Amino acid sequence: MVGVGVFGRNHARVYKELEEQGEPVRLLGVVDPDTSRADAVAREFGCKAFGSVTQLITTHSEVQAASVAAPTVHHLAVSRELMKAGIDVLIEKPLAGTLGEADELAGLASTQKRIVQVGHLERFNPAVQATLPILTRPMFFEVHRLSVFTPRSLDVDVVLDLMIHDLDIVLAFAKSPVREVRAVGLPVLSGKVDIANVRLEFESGCIANFTASRVSTERVRKIRFFQPKQYVSLDYGRQEVLVFTIGSDGASAGTPSVNPQIGVNKLAVASEEPLHAELKSFLRAVRERSSPVVSLDDGRRALALALEIVGAIREHGNKVNLAMMAKS
Repeated sequence: MVGVGVFGRNHARVYKELEEQGEPVRLLGVVDPDTSRADAVAREFGCKAFGSVTQLITTHSEVQAASVAAPTVHHLAVSRELMKAGIDVLIEKPLAGTLGEADELAGLASTQKRIVQVGHLERFNPAVQATLPILTRPMFFEVHRLSVFTPRSLDVDVVLDLMIHDLDIVLAFAKSPVREVRAVGLPVLSGKVDIANVRLEFESGCIANFTASRVSTERVRKIRFFQPKQYVSLDYGRQEVLVFTIGSDGASAGTPSVNPQIGVNKLAVASEEPLHAELKSFLRAVRERSSPVVSLDDGRRALALALEIVGAIREHGNKVNLAMMAKS
């Protein structure tokens, strides 16, 4: 486990829980340049603490897999050192800071023959998993991800911090290349964009609207979409999916609503902490030498779109002179 901030500590916790539940895994140690933090997490979860990846791999050659939850700017360097030492990696989102770094990671994975999974956690949300079998042809998405302000991940815009989760999900659901990006965003409490609104048009004709904020007074994580004869509402936090089926299929689709032509059905969702499911999936891919659920290609695709959105926000800001407005 490399990097034991908020995300990294949770990875360490879940690895330890999986070990105690009988999964074929052992949490050997945690790495962080802040050695006092590494020591504290190591004591909490009964493992060893290291100040660097070099210290870990030179003293413990038995390490086979690691999560990388260091700041994004360090993903390439940390993952390179691990992969060259023969260690498979799960890299937290965003995969990298640039597409060039993402491509270098892909090259390393290929030459070193390493399993690399990207940490798009919502792919493993049980509500998302329950939705996959009912997908037909989504044509309109409305997505909201709002969080209260915390002094973490402020090295990246809200698009790369929060919205990228939903970009990955919508790309997986829509299954179509993006044709057009329109975006606006503003810095509020940090030097980066803290709130953003994005409209995507896909080549299939599907439209997706996204709002992401890390300066909200409430926490909201929802995605709603329309497909032929159906409206689907997915709540990531509650792990709940409601399906409204319209027309002649509605009467037999579930509980009748106020309109008898619309049936409401709550999908069966097997509750599980997404991080548990994600790490079990990663470990399975490592053991079986199989393709991970969220591949490097998936991570690069989401990163490329996020960076395009960041560019569109910058272009819009320049066009309407947001910098001058913020100073006035």
